[in-house]
Amino acid sequence: MGGGRPDGGRRLLGDRIGSVEVLAALLVLLVIFREPVAGLLSTPRLQTWTTVFVSIMVQAVPFLVFGVLLSAVIAVYVPRSFWARALPRRPALAVPVASAAGVVLPGCECGAVPIAGSLMRRGVTPAAALAFLLAAPAINPIVLTATAVAFPGNPEMVLARGLASLVVAMIMGWLWLRLGRTDWIRLPHRPDLDGLSRGAAFWSAVRHDVVHAGGFLVLGAMAAASINVLVPERWLQTLADNPVLSVLVLALLAVLLSLCSEADAFVAASLSQFSLTSRLVFLVVGPMVDLKLVAMQSGVFGRRFAYRFAPATFVVAVTVAVAVGAVLL
Repeated sequence: MGGGRPDGGRRLLGDRIGSVEVLAALLVLLVIFREPVAGLLSTPRLQTWTTVFVSIMVQAVPFLVFGVLLSAVIAVYVPRSFWARALPRRPALAVPVASAAGVVLPGCECGAVPIAGSLMRRGVTPAAALAFLLAAPAINPIVLTATAVAFPGNPEMVLARGLASLVVAMIMGWLWLRLGRTDWIRLPHRPDLDGLSRGAAFWSAVRHDVVHAGGFLVLGAMAAASINVLVPERWLQTLADNPVLSVLVLALLAVLLSLCSEADAFVAASLSQFSLTSRLVFLVVGPMVDLKLVAMQSGVFGRRFAYRFAPATFVVAVTVAVAVGAVLL
């Protein structure tokens, strides 16, 4: 009997400790150690880190939620036969159609990831779903309108961004058809929705995707905030005058900053020391390859996919953006 009481006590303690109790304990600790915590938070670098992290999350979360809701709608309410009718039967033709579909779906890369995963689960060829994933964050009406507002004296930037992003999405879709392998994609286990009502299945899918994609969004935002603090700003000033290095610098900066595609045009416009072509590279690369997006792709599709797809997309995006910029800008 004596041996059973500790186990029972541990079970009872475990039953009583939940998220509310943990939050209460954290609040008590913050009150006790408020002075050391306040001193730590007052350091300039940590303030910068916190500002960048919060700004990325504030920009991304609404669109992530939109993408998750749309993903759940696709998973629960849209029959598989719809996609057979909406997309051409030939995968090579489905890629440009799926890319162009990004024009009518406002959202950013955070929302496009769960949508692309849901499309694959509903039977859409991965090449078409991946083309949509790349195109939607860069050519939707909100992003193009923001670009026009950010570059009022350069309306050609809107056309250049839309055209370059669309071309990159189609090229990557066709490359996946040619070189991609199905075993590189590991879609996460989804809850069994077949035995639930449509309403219950919808909210089950929403909860699953928010927890899964949201966790990787947090990790990506933390990494981006850390790099913002560690990279000296004077490096940008030194390299801006070199045409080749300026392109590479802004391409890498787009990856590291992890800005939402609805806001990146205003950041690009503020980098006036760089050429229009290098800033176009920034606008094309950012929505397709950044830290939070790679982290989310790793979580949704698997590391084997992300570590192949992201570098290939980066190379194609830089090449196409430079070519389009040379012609239109």
